[in-house]
Amino acid sequence: MLVTGGAKRIGAAIARAYGAAGWHVVIHYGNSREQAQALASELPSAEIVSCELDDWNAGPAMVEQLAARLPRWRVLVNCAGMFDLDTAEALVPATFEKAMRVNAGTPARLAQAFLAHARSQEGRRVIHVTDQKLLNPNPDFFSYTMSKHALAATVPMLSMARPRAEDRIYALAPGAILASHDQSEAETEVSHRMNLLHRKTTPEDVADAALFLSQGWLASGETLFVDSGQHLLAQPRDVLFLARQ
Repeated sequence: MLVTGGAKRIGAAIARAYGAAGWHVVIHYGNSREQAQALASELPSAEIVSCELDDWNAGPAMVEQLAARLPRWRVLVNCAGMFDLDTAEALVPATFEKAMRVNAGTPARLAQAFLAHARSQEGRRVIHVTDQKLLNPNPDFFSYTMSKHALAATVPMLSMARPRAEDRIYALAPGAILASHDQSEAETEVSHRMNLLHRKTTPEDVADAALFLSQGWLASGETLFVDSGQHLLAQPRDVLFLARQ
């Protein structure tokens, strides 16, 4: 399996879960080579790979190279992303353009290349990490949220076009998981419990869900929310700011 952005945060938790379950894990990193190497050394079977996801062609080329030498490559988890702030009142063009490439365009291109070139005879899985903001939007992180909606839109389309019936394309939509931007620990404790269960959703919860999706028991095209019910609420702002009110 390959997880993009696998050196840190949720990506690293996903890499650890797959490694513990006996998978060979390919950890993609951007600028976190040392973290990627350290994580790979912890896992029973792992390697690292790097490419710039802001480059339209680098990602598909990486996928083709991996597919050529990994005959049983079954799972692609698109976890890497950017989360920069702009708002519904003031879209920042540079933020929008990068978010749409890194969070939507490149993951779609990686999925297309994976489905075209990965040679595993078992059912292949594409898992796009999206966001609970798909069903619980707010005006903050405007370009980021648009990009995640765009990525989510690829899930049913790729599912309809998948080469083999046993392949599956999924979205995995987390809620607030880790501290973001300049959040303090106290703010994180408050903001991450702003959900129906009033509990913190952990990176391990998301990683376990990604491992579950690798089994392909759900129909292709489904979205799995892992957010303690946050997507069922109506929150007027990102919880980063709600916790400061």
